[in-house]
Amino acid sequence: MSAHNPPSSSSCESEKQTPALEAEIPHILVVEDDPEICGLLQRYLKRLGYQVSTAVTLAEVMAVQQNAPVDLTLLDLMLPQEDGQTICRHLRQFSDTRIVMLSALNDLRDRISGLDLGADDYISKPFDLEELGARIRAVLRRTTSPVTLPAADQTLQYRFDNWLFEPAKRALYAQTGIRIALTGSETDLLLIFCQNVQRVFPREELLARMHGEEKNVDSRAIDLLISRLRRKLSHQGRQLELIRTIRGDGYIFDPDTIRS
Repeated sequence: MSAHNPPSSSSCESEKQTPALEAEIPHILVVEDDPEICGLLQRYLKRLGYQVSTAVTLAEVMAVQQNAPVDLTLLDLMLPQEDGQTICRHLRQFSDTRIVMLSALNDLRDRISGLDLGADDYISKPFDLEELGARIRAVLRRTTSPVTLPAADQTLQYRFDNWLFEPAKRALYAQTGIRIALTGSETDLLLIFCQNVQRVFPREELLARMHGEEKNVDSRAIDLLISRLRRKLSHQGRQLELIRTIRGDGYIFDPDTIRS
C-alpha cells in the first residue's frame, strides 16, 4: 500500500473544519493539495486511531492550530499558494507541533533544507503507508515521552550564560526577556546537554538518544540539529563556546555555569 494508490472515495475538502478534539487522542494535521493523496492519508490515519484535520493554505493551517492543539503536521512541500517551507517557518514561530515533511523532491539538499528549517522528519514521495505510520509513531513518542524530561517535574529550569531554559515550555529566554521558541527535537537535545555538562557525546550516541531504534535516520541529522541550536544560542554571540565540536570525538556542552 503506497501513497500513490488512488483512494476509494472523493476529496477530503469538506473536512477542513474539525470539531473539538479529544485531548488524549493525537491530532494530526495533513497539509496536502492533492485530493487523492489527502483522502488516502486521512482514511489511513483515522484507521490508526488518530484525529485528523486537513488544510492547503497557511490561513487554513493557522485556523486549525487555533481551533485545537496539533500534535503532528504532515506537510507537503509543493503547494499551490504558500510553499511548505514558508508554512514550516510560520509554524516554528508559534507552534510546538512536530513536522514531518512530504515531498517528491528527493535530492539530499532538499532533505537537508527541510530538516534545517525545523522539520522532525522528511519522507519522499511515493512512500509506503506502513513506513509513514511507523515514522509518525516514532516522532510522537519523542513528543509524549521526552528522552530525559521527568514527567512529574513541569517546573524544571536551567540557567547558563545569561540564558534561562524551560524544557516543559520548549523555550529559551535571553537576559533581555526575549523568548526563543525551540522545536521538540531542539528541546530534547539541549536537555541532554544540560543534564550532561562537559561530557563529550559521540554523534552515534546522540543519534541513538534522539531517535532510539528508528531506521533510515540521516546520519547528518544531529549535525543539522546542533547547527540550528547553535544559531538560536548565537543571540548572545557565544554559540561556538557553548556547544563545541571535539574533532574525531563528537560534541560537548560547556557553559560557564549551569544549575536547575
